[in-house]
Amino acid sequence: MPTREPARPQGRHTSARMPARRSAGDVVAGLAALVVLVALVGGVPYALLTFVGPPLRPELLDLETLTSRVGPSTIVAVLVLLVWLAWFQLFACVLVEVYAGVRRVGMPARVPFSGGTQALANKLVGAVLLLFTTGAMLAPIAKLTPTPAAPPVTAVAYSAPIVEKAMETNKTKKVYVVQPPHGRHHESLWEIAEKCLGDGRRYPEIYRLNQAKVQPDGTRLKMADLIRPGWVLDMPDDARNVHIVPVDQPRGETLRDHPGRAQVPDHLEKKKDDVERKTQKKGEAKHRLPEQQDQRRQEPEQQEQPIVRESQGDDLVEYLAAASLAAAGLLLVLARRRREQLWSRVFGRRIARPRGDAAEAEVALRLGGDAPGARILDIGLRLLGTELAAQHRTPPIVYAAHLSPRTLDLWVHPPDPDPPAPWTAEDGGQVWRLPAHEGRLLAENQLGGAPYPGLVSIGTNVHGRVLIDLEAAQGLINVRGTQTTAALAALAVELATNRWSDRMRVTLVGFGEELTAIAPDRIRAVGSLAEVLPELEAAAAPRREVLTGRISGSPRDAHYLLSAVAPTHEEARRLALLARRDTAGYVVAGDVPHATWTLEISDDGKAKIAELGFEVDAQLLPRRHYRALVDLFRTAGRLDGEAIPEAEPLPGLHPPAVEIRVLGPIELLGLGPLEEGRLALATELLIYLATHPGGVHPVVLGGVLWPRGVQDMVRDATIARVAEWLGPRHLLTDGAGRLRLGPGVRTDWALFRELVRRSHVDPMARAVLLEKALGLVRGPLLAGRPPGRYAWLAAEDLEYDVAAEVADAAHQLCEIRLAQDQPDAAVAAVRAALLLAADDEGLWRDLLRATHATEDVVRLRAVVEGLTRRAASHPYGGGMAPETEALIEELLPTWRIHVVRESSA
Repeated sequence: MPTREPARPQGRHTSARMPARRSAGDVVAGLAALVVLVALVGGVPYALLTFVGPPLRPELLDLETLTSRVGPSTIVAVLVLLVWLAWFQLFACVLVEVYAGVRRVGMPARVPFSGGTQALANKLVGAVLLLFTTGAMLAPIAKLTPTPAAPPVTAVAYSAPIVEKAMETNKTKKVYVVQPPHGRHHESLWEIAEKCLGDGRRYPEIYRLNQAKVQPDGTRLKMADLIRPGWVLDMPDDARNVHIVPVDQPRGETLRDHPGRAQVPDHLEKKKDDVERKTQKKGEAKHRLPEQQDQRRQEPEQQEQPIVRESQGDDLVEYLAAASLAAAGLLLVLARRRREQLWSRVFGRRIARPRGDAAEAEVALRLGGDAPGARILDIGLRLLGTELAAQHRTPPIVYAAHLSPRTLDLWVHPPDPDPPAPWTAEDGGQVWRLPAHEGRLLAENQLGGAPYPGLVSIGTNVHGRVLIDLEAAQGLINVRGTQTTAALAALAVELATNRWSDRMRVTLVGFGEELTAIAPDRIRAVGSLAEVLPELEAAAAPRREVLTGRISGSPRDAHYLLSAVAPTHEEARRLALLARRDTAGYVVAGDVPHATWTLEISDDGKAKIAELGFEVDAQLLPRRHYRALVDLFRTAGRLDGEAIPEAEPLPGLHPPAVEIRVLGPIELLGLGPLEEGRLALATELLIYLATHPGGVHPVVLGGVLWPRGVQDMVRDATIARVAEWLGPRHLLTDGAGRLRLGPGVRTDWALFRELVRRSHVDPMARAVLLEKALGLVRGPLLAGRPPGRYAWLAAEDLEYDVAAEVADAAHQLCEIRLAQDQPDAAVAAVRAALLLAADDEGLWRDLLRATHATEDVVRLRAVVEGLTRRAASHPYGGGMAPETEALIEELLPTWRIHVVRESSA
């Protein structure tokens, strides 16, 4: 494989390069700086020696003088000493800056207590070096310099920039010409970043440098996954494999000097324009699938361009994290799938994990998922229905809702000033309000059915999330605009995964067949309205009857139809009649006459319902995000698992200077206190570095810790603070600018893996080593981490590897202890692992077998009862694995009788 040059530091830490040519101003500045330097370095000490004497005058060497009354001569001597010390400080700064500039080591070393003095020395030395350095020779020399086999590792000293500002004339810049496709493969920003910056995850830097800049073909970069052959991209200063051009050179001229543009044949260009005109006339959303969304105005050869992989998370966060209620529902369904995957996990393999966009989609879901808000909406609505049923009152029509961090508001019709407690009435009874602090206190037991399952988000405003009830329209809801299918897909996903419904059916027409991977029990997809209209007409039910049934405990399936295919005139007529008398909701694309509500989706992502007076930022699921979610759930449905990577050996088992404990509640040992409010972020930074021993570029680290964006100065200040906290020996940087922890820092996870690895090569000590490894487990992985942080775990191996390896170690030790006729020790081994991997059904089966081996039936029955209760009340649902039930039947045949008796009692 070809050797890639590693990425170099960005932003404030990148030393400026010499310009290719010197101007007259540079020469004058350099000569002036030289004169000043000579005067300061040579003239000042000469003047001091000539007029005032050496640093230490006789007055300061006489102890009797210092202890007696201080006279004028003593004060003068002290002042002379201070002047000499200031000169020594300046001289040291000059030496450091000259060394850094001549050797080109990048960031100069810091001279203690000399911020302003060193900054002055930096500017003077930089100007003088510019005078004596042939800048034009730097580029070819750098180009021919090979990547060092083992780049030097130095201590990190992140601080305010003391770089060669005087040399930053920026008369040239680096550019990259997007290459023509090879077959069906097109370049992406990820690949360009990987080739030119050494790390594909740095692609956002290229995107930000070029966003909205006019390209040679007259178009602009608007989406990070849509670039065109022939575009000329500005590149960061540390880029390699690029062209160096004058900073003001037009892109068209650059392209002529560095060809590579893929020409679009005239007949294809004409065909594209014809297709666009026809699409606009018919309505672009009429037959568009989610994967076709946002592809208008593309070149034909781009249709097969692959999406940018892995860390293009900012775009995914923009949509998926913003859909907070849908994200909460998706995470709940995903957790159920993962639990089912664990039922089938085999020894030595972990469950399959998502990668690329699918993993980044889960990161976005974890960032945005509003589980507390979804719970308040669910419990609050069910409580409302239960209280109304107890009062023999018919539920009002709720045509919209607004969920904010402070309240849940329902817009009801007709207005009613007397809602059941803890709901209160506002605006004369038009709004029923549940304060968030009241909603958080609501208990989930003794609640009835879900009265308003058709509530679904259409978007957000500055105060919170706006939902509409699809049933409240009592007629057709028409969706129009260029992003219709993206809006319909977002509605479908939230409907199919929400908590505030019991029995749900969502029929998708003309799109969404892949969404059955997310909720196969709720979603079905058909090709046309003609396929479902007869069924809908036969199943229609009066609205009041259905609402009453929901709150009285006899719910009927909620049914919603979302069609990306515009109906014919006859289909529209039948749908309109059906919608007026049925409790279901009907959302149809195209120009539908006599619609009750019209949801307009504008090109800039706004959603507007004029009939309700709503205008919000639309909740959309565009093409790429749709694919990512589908891939995520398909991966969660895989039962084959993946091999667990082998652990890297540790050099020894001696105690580290700093220990980071992650196998349970987060603990940091060996570090002093940190300023209040900064510990959580600093700890997450350390844990990320500790689990990435190969090193992490600061730009990548910034994207991980601040996935919604962060200023470079904030990122650098955080790194500097952690470097000072750890000490210079423990946070290092290599020649490519990547940060890593030193050998004096270790995690309990690394120690666990080393103990398990040694147990495999030393059969005599295997049991002891495995017991020591399991003794490190104190609870769930990274227990107690702050909400909203560590979302990056979704795109890493750590969660999957830890759960699998801890369970496997316990299984091995259980087998050993059972073979040695030590069932109590076997039970202890399994229980230690269950502290962390409680959802691994293989561990529960080991616990059942080990407990059975103790021949204590009462103890076995207690384990069975505990397992049964856990399966029945598990937050992710799903019961228990069939293999576990079969084992219980074998070991305790009477277990079902006891379960029935207990539930009856």
